[in-house]
Parts: sequence; C-alpha cells; structure tokens
Amino acid sequence: MNVPKSGYRVFSANSTAACTELAKKITERLGVELGKSVVYQESNRETRVDVKESVRGQTIFIIQTIPRDVNTAIMELLIMAYALKTSCAKNIIGVIPYFPYSKQCKMRKRGSIVCKLLASMLAKAGLTHIITMDLHQKEVQGFFSFPVDNLRASPFLLQYIQEEIPDYRNAIIVAKSPSAAKRAQSFAERLRLGLAVMHGEAQCSESDMADGRHSPPCVRNATGHPGLELPLMMAKEKPPITVVGDVGGRIAIIVDDIIDDVEGFVAAAEILKERGAYKIYIMATHGLLSADAPRLIEESAIDEVVVTNTVPHEVQKLQCPKIKTVDVSMILAEAIRRIHNGESMAYLFRNITVDD
Repeated sequence: MNVPKSGYRVFSANSTAACTELAKKITERLGVELGKSVVYQESNRETRVDVKESVRGQTIFIIQTIPRDVNTAIMELLIMAYALKTSCAKNIIGVIPYFPYSKQCKMRKRGSIVCKLLASMLAKAGLTHIITMDLHQKEVQGFFSFPVDNLRASPFLLQYIQEEIPDYRNAIIVAKSPSAAKRAQSFAERLRLGLAVMHGEAQCSESDMADGRHSPPCVRNATGHPGLELPLMMAKEKPPITVVGDVGGRIAIIVDDIIDDVEGFVAAAEILKERGAYKIYIMATHGLLSADAPRLIEESAIDEVVVTNTVPHEVQKLQCPKIKTVDVSMILAEAIRRIHNGESMAYLFRNITVDD
C-alpha cells in the first residue's frame, strides 16, 4: 500500500488512459498505489491538475510518458510539478522515459536550443531531479541545474536479441548512419558480432538539417563589404549510399535510439536486402512511430521492429504486427526505489559503455 509512512508518492501526470499503463506497471513492481490526482483538459484546451491527497514533506515521483501530443504532455508535467511544489512537497522527481525535444539540442541557423529551454522550465516548475532513458545526446544532461539519471535500455534489447532472434550468432549489427556507429559498435562488442556502417544519401533528415549543406549559398555575396574577400564556400554533397561491411547471408540488426519517421529505415532495409541480408530487424529505445510509420513498416522489407514501452504505441501495434515491445518498467522502478532509499545507482549502469 502507498501509505503516508512510506515517505514518498508516485503520481502520473497523463490525462489519457493509454499513457498511464507504464505508470501502473512501475507502481505494481514497487508495491505501492498510484497517487490520487486528476489531470484533464478543459473545453478551451487548458490543462488542469487537482492533487487529491496530502504531499507535504514527502518525496514525489511524477511519471510522465510522452504521447503524440507532446506539448500537452509537457504542460501536464509542468502544472503537476508546480501544484506539488505549492503543496509543500519535499522533493519532486520527474520520471520521463522519453525526454521530448531532445533532438533540438543544437543551434541550427537562426533557430534555438529548445531542449535547454525545456530544462529551464522544468527547474522553474519545481522539479529537483529527473530519471530518463537514452537521451538523444548525452550532453543534454548539462542543460539541467539538478541531477539527471540517464538510464539505458540496451540490456533489455540485447536480451531480446539473444532470446527472441533465432540464429542471432549469424547476425551483424548495422549503423544506419556514421553518427550511430558508436552505439552499434557497443551492441556488436557485447554480442560478439560483426559491425557494418551505412553511409550516403539515405541518412535521416536530422543530420541534413544540422550539417548546413544549404547554408551558406555556394555563390559569392555581391552585397558584402567591397574590401572583404571570403573563400568560396561549397555546399556539401553526400555520396550514393554504401554499406561498409559484409551483410551477405546474414541477419541485419539496425540499432538506434529513436524510430519516428521510418522512411530512412525502410530505405536502409531495401539496401541491406540488395546486399544479401535475409532478415532485417530494427532495434530502438523510443518508438514514436509517427504518421504512416506502421503502414510503411508493414509494406517494407523490415521483418521486425523492436522498441521499448517508454512511449505508448499500442495503436501502432494493432496496425502493424511487425512491431514488438520490450518492457523497461523494471529498471525504472528500481531507479525510483534506489533514489528514495539513498542507494547507489551504479548497479543499474554495470557493463554499460560510454558510447552506449
């Protein structure tokens, strides 16, 4: 029972039932009840939070999974944290398995580092600690003014490979782009498998946005200072897609942290099939699977997409039976228990490499 003498409460900040499933699994593992609160949207789409029990002087864990409506989920978390802060909670710890806006962690042209903004907003709302999983860039932890525990899903994905993929010893780990090579190498080394890296125009659009290939223009600016002569800056051109490594007659396992728009994965699977791979698996921590992702996966050469339940995707699974889920509630529950008891978190990071 989640009784007052336990010294902590676990709340869910989600207003939709599908997003509370992970919170229920975590509380079941902890042997506590989910805190009593109401989170809902008013008719004008404003978010309202009502905490139904006393939290004075206690440590509070807010579990917030991020559905497709990202901005609403963020507001739910901020308002819930602020409500608990004004109710005199001692510590407010956010459990955010998938941290939103984590891809927007670099300056691009005249844009902004939205991830830094979100970190500041969470601190201002009253959060004192965050538990998350597989941040898109580990450097994001530096945006926060309070501790961040960045857990890893790789032990669960590795276990799935070993137990659920027949003849996985004949597999090869594939990095979809050079930027994913370190993660792929970490998987390959722990499974004692080979490594292949894909390079070329089929990479995801995120890297294209960051590399500035269309800025500056490849012509001289005639309106510049007449005495200033800058070298001609040529736009970047990526070579045709190539695969570095032999995938012929192998099971190809593509690993990444996020799978959202799947066009890049579908194109990679087609290339790997052409190179002789006879089965294609996609392993990712966060399965956002936006837009037409289920349909594209179902119609592609991909045999199976394996993601964790950091993001709710039950609807996508109904649309595409190739999507499989790995439960990570165990490690999130253990992190909550250790933080509450003041125990070391090192056990949760055993055998985890820096590049993982």
